[in-house]
Amino acid sequence: MAEGTKNTGRGRQKTVVVPDMGRLQPQARELEEAVLGALMLEKDAYSIVSEILKPECFYEKSHEKIYSAIVDLAISQRPVDMLTVTEQLKRRGELEEVGGPFYISQLTSKVASSAHIEYHARIIAQKYLARELISFTAMVQGKAFDETIDVDDLMQEAEGKLFEISQRNVKKDVTQINPVIKDAMEMLQKAANQKEGLSGLRTGFEGLDKITSGWQNSDLIIIAARPAMGKTAFVLSMAKNMAVNFNTPVALFSLEMSNVQLVNRLIVNVCEIPGEKIKSGRLESYEWEQLDFKIKELYDAPIYVDDTPSLSVFELRTKARRLVREHGIKCIIIDYLQLMNASGMNFGSREQEVSTISRSLKGLAKELNIPIIALSQLNRGVESRQGVEGKRPQLADLRESGAIEQDADMVCFIHRPEYYKITEDERGNSLIGLAEIIIAKHRNGATGDVRLRFKNEFAKFMNIEEDIPIREFSSNMNSAPEPLPPIPPAGADFLNQGSSNEVPF
Repeated sequence: MAEGTKNTGRGRQKTVVVPDMGRLQPQARELEEAVLGALMLEKDAYSIVSEILKPECFYEKSHEKIYSAIVDLAISQRPVDMLTVTEQLKRRGELEEVGGPFYISQLTSKVASSAHIEYHARIIAQKYLARELISFTAMVQGKAFDETIDVDDLMQEAEGKLFEISQRNVKKDVTQINPVIKDAMEMLQKAANQKEGLSGLRTGFEGLDKITSGWQNSDLIIIAARPAMGKTAFVLSMAKNMAVNFNTPVALFSLEMSNVQLVNRLIVNVCEIPGEKIKSGRLESYEWEQLDFKIKELYDAPIYVDDTPSLSVFELRTKARRLVREHGIKCIIIDYLQLMNASGMNFGSREQEVSTISRSLKGLAKELNIPIIALSQLNRGVESRQGVEGKRPQLADLRESGAIEQDADMVCFIHRPEYYKITEDERGNSLIGLAEIIIAKHRNGATGDVRLRFKNEFAKFMNIEEDIPIREFSSNMNSAPEPLPPIPPAGADFLNQGSSNEVPF
């Protein structure tokens, strides 16, 4: 880049940066020739470079066409040599375009063996990425000068394109099993040293921790429910337990509520003061005392909140990396998945975009090695079904994309029978104030139901006072579940709180 000056009036000058002209793009023509020649000399050479090089990695157009012919031969499991490549190019009508049989024979004469083919291939791939970055920056620069383009839209597009380029270079080498066994044994020893025998992060919900062994690193957990079932209330109750009770740093990305609204919800949850009074500020004297005493739990709690609306998966990736690096975040919660986007990439449908988002979240969980919990909406299929069991959510109810179920390591549903005016089970036991966490998919463990109390007035989930057995069942959703065990009676005041089904969250 070269510097120049520009007159800005009143005798002042501003330094501007002018792009360098006349520079050659990054390329390695001789290495391209050496790699192509080696591919036609050694029968196993293609297997070495197939994951490193794609046809577009070659700078010379003729080399790109020759490599494409080699790929065609390899895919059809035919031998790759000078004669077969020449014949394949002739079949494609490209033989004369690449220089004819003479040029093909020249390539094989320029290399003695394929000893260094992997090293050479990686250099070619790096040159290709450099060219892609040059094109990318030129595109961004050109659009930045266009005053008709919204800068926010351009930033989203640029972020998406850069993410796409970076993903092409993400490769992970094969690992010999010994170090993996060592890591597994360390996790086992860590779990054995804990009194509860948990290998993951504790949620504070004893039944849920028992069946999951805590949220596991690198897992994508989907928590889904119909509107007004208490998805946000559940994750806020859980985030409070994790951060306050166990000092686990948690990041909460809220796409639906502002930071202040979320903190107000936390205050309602922790202080157990009705939300209407927190909004209006009309508290009794004893409630002010209760607020002053209990709110101290939230001070200095390792909870980090981001309320960026319409958050893109690429923004999340950047922010999550920084949170893990700077604040040691152990768990990320997203409220909720359907409000995210993948701006900067083109999709044929919303389902394809949601699939990309869920796949990216799973990749991010693996990259950061922490659990990522994403809330999700369910479709209206639940509403149309009848009966107590008909209202229970199923995996088929996940909204917008089957890829969510596929990518998730665990899928949990929140079900409150009371919301559907179902106040008793088939045995006559009260269902008022009861919430079920239905673990419908668990890639690394059992499925089952976990029972919690739901304090409607405070939008708060909590453990049931007495020990209730956890009902485990087969992952086959077609099998009829066993009847639920009876619910222990709650206090009269608590039962009165469940009389209203208006849960705005």
